[in-house]
Amino acid sequence: MEIPRTREAAVSYLKTMIMQSERSYDLDLIDRAMATAITAHEGQRRASGEEYICHPLSVAAILVEMGMDSETIAAALLHDVVEDTGVELADIRKNFGDIVANLVDGVTKITKMSFSTKEEQQAENVRKMLLAMSQDIRVMIIKLADRLHNMRTSDGWSEQKRRDKAKETMDIYAPLAHRLGIRAAKEELEDLSLRILDPVAYHEIEEALLLRKDERNAFLQDIQKRLGGHLKEYGISCNLSGRIKSIPGIYRKMYMQGKTLEEIYDIYAVRVIVDNVNDCYNVLGIVHDMFRPLPNRFKDYISTPKPNMYQSLHTTVISKEKIPFEVQIRTWEMHYTAEYGIAAHWKYKLGLQKQDKLDEKLAWMRQFIENQKDVDDAEDIVRSIKSDLSGEEVYVFTPKGDVIALPAGATVIDFAYAIHSAVGNRMVGAKVDGRIVPLDYKVKIGEIVEVLTTSAAGHGPSRDWLNIVKTSEARNKIRSWFKKERREENIEQGHAELSRELSRNLIRLSDDEMDAFLQAQAQKQHFASLEDFEAAIGYGGVQLSHLMPRMRDDYLKMVHADAEPAQPVRQPVRRRHNTGGVVIEGMDNCLVKFARCCNAVPGDPIIGFITRGYGVSIHKRDCPNVPENIATAAEPERWVSAHWETSVDGDFKASLQIYATNRQGLLADITTLLAQMHVMIHAINAREPHQDAVNVLLTLGVNSVEHLQTVTARLMHVPGVDRIERTAN
Repeated sequence: MEIPRTREAAVSYLKTMIMQSERSYDLDLIDRAMATAITAHEGQRRASGEEYICHPLSVAAILVEMGMDSETIAAALLHDVVEDTGVELADIRKNFGDIVANLVDGVTKITKMSFSTKEEQQAENVRKMLLAMSQDIRVMIIKLADRLHNMRTSDGWSEQKRRDKAKETMDIYAPLAHRLGIRAAKEELEDLSLRILDPVAYHEIEEALLLRKDERNAFLQDIQKRLGGHLKEYGISCNLSGRIKSIPGIYRKMYMQGKTLEEIYDIYAVRVIVDNVNDCYNVLGIVHDMFRPLPNRFKDYISTPKPNMYQSLHTTVISKEKIPFEVQIRTWEMHYTAEYGIAAHWKYKLGLQKQDKLDEKLAWMRQFIENQKDVDDAEDIVRSIKSDLSGEEVYVFTPKGDVIALPAGATVIDFAYAIHSAVGNRMVGAKVDGRIVPLDYKVKIGEIVEVLTTSAAGHGPSRDWLNIVKTSEARNKIRSWFKKERREENIEQGHAELSRELSRNLIRLSDDEMDAFLQAQAQKQHFASLEDFEAAIGYGGVQLSHLMPRMRDDYLKMVHADAEPAQPVRQPVRRRHNTGGVVIEGMDNCLVKFARCCNAVPGDPIIGFITRGYGVSIHKRDCPNVPENIATAAEPERWVSAHWETSVDGDFKASLQIYATNRQGLLADITTLLAQMHVMIHAINAREPHQDAVNVLLTLGVNSVEHLQTVTARLMHVPGVDRIERTAN
């Protein structure tokens, strides 16, 4: 439907949604909240020029569609009045009650978050968001609806703000919507974000789907007709529907896994909704009788629900036309939970009337917050949200048959800490399906994992495990062990690391001045003593790479204040023309060059190496010339943290190795495609390893990793191209 852009249209749409709703609302409460919001926002306008009141009215309508309760709708209407108008929270509490006031207060605190502020503030803000969620999950549901409407109307923002908000949405809000089980919100947030972040790839997939739209719809309708007829013969009452996989879902497989559209087996899906669990398994048998199932493509999420409460049977089969498609089988109760997630508690009251049942469904959130309480690094927290709360899960078994759910890519160490922190701390090895595996082994669905432990006194985890584990739970439990059990060792290691960084950043003071300086820095980080500060550095609770720029600024201010008390302190000027769009932590105005061994482009994780006389050399973090563990490298003090500036202009050289079947006109097709995409070719070289094959080495000018991925995906469609690898010049 068209997005309401006027007050009248927004009010009308909200009232229509309420009238069509399946629940009875407290209309008096909602009408009073609407009147208060309209009065409070009178005269305010959004960046797009429309009346501001359209936003809270639209957010409330989204929540009515989700089936949320009257208090949530009222809070949505009022969610911006405390922050943006003269209305006080006390007024809301007096006129609308404690529940509405607490919801508005929680949303206001989240709204004040800024994911582009300094990192230690970011960490605290993310914690506030999680804490607000734990106190009343409706706070986060309102915020998701708020973000959803903002993304729908993002055309009024500047291009940079649109990209920043889209990245934040993809990193934070879509994973949270996924973890709360609100499928529709999660998919739309991803869709709107991808449309902004990679418009070329988005429209390429969109056009590919449109080209065969009629054919795809006809295929799905035929499958539904045939399957529905068979199920009717067996006396099974069901509801059938078909769908095409979402563009972000296709994007992940095409551009991140290197697949073509034809290689994505679940691009088509048929959903079968039945009345009871027995019918689910009966339908599964009928489907497998009608169509040939693909091996290793069956998943039973009924007996083993996903952590976000999702339950369904999934199987992938092949039709008579040799087209693979997925069949999802579930009951109506499972369907409501799959669509609305935790919001189903308010929409359909699916056996969750008792508060203890709701608390049980939200236990993961409290565990996640507990895992993050001692983490000071914002990047770690955001990384945890992305890895722990989103993406695919793998389900593995203990020797006793208990199921452990872990994010894809988790290791046997993650498995051990998921069982209990004591099991992880005493771990010495692991067996998977009866065979010994290394500690960095990544578990797979259905494997039986046995953790080998020792009872030897003083045994504990290795610091190297921090670079192996995938989950924040395991990482934080390892840090917690070092924090409690190895204080003296932590202080010693933290002191050595701090001294090395101070020396590298040319911070030199007398002993007394250095003690005073470091004591002040410890207090700024809320540590009671310098030893506590050094211990936190030692066990990884504080990342010095993030603190050094500020410490260096404080040092320069102190030195300048002592030398020239009457003169203002001039900060070093960062000149863009010689940095290549790269910021070196702790250094200003330094010469930057890009190492040819890996050719980093904007978007690649990077690190710097201080050369002798040639400035800082920038490498990709996964470059073969970069040590896996910097702390144990030959000259660790010469490796420095680096990141890309927010906006980077210009082209960067990147090399692609194309492996193709040799044919006449191949090079012409490649160069023509690149010309159509306005991609500069800096070098091209072709050789024939044998008669039927050709290897083409291209050096191209691209402006980001996303641009390079788009170019690579387009090249994969050139007839004869088998695979493409990124390489050095």
